[in-house]
Amino acid sequence: MNDCLFCKIAAGEIPSSRVEETETLLAFDDVNPVAPSHVLIIPKKHIGSCLELAEDDRVMVGEIHLLAAKIAKQRGLADSGFRLVTNTGPNAGQSVFHLHYHLLGGRGMSWPPG
Repeated sequence: MNDCLFCKIAAGEIPSSRVEETETLLAFDDVNPVAPSHVLIIPKKHIGSCLELAEDDRVMVGEIHLLAAKIAKQRGLADSGFRLVTNTGPNAGQSVFHLHYHLLGGRGMSWPPG
């Protein structure tokens, strides 16, 4: 998608602080972190939100969770806990309409989050 910020980051057109990368996923530090550790995990292909996921995206969604666990362990978040969340739609706080997961940790999280 030509005007998608995250597509441009995945393509290397916009610089990012890359944390991990696989054939299908990219993880990078959020430029506006809301926690001491705030990593975004995105598919390299454009998917607007979880509402646009297809049956053939099953493996990729599983890979997101495995990558999040790997990063959480690397950053020392596994013992204290972390949050993995995706926002869907404007009322949920989605501001970039490319599927992405926030991996948040390094501080206490309240509930409910909204």
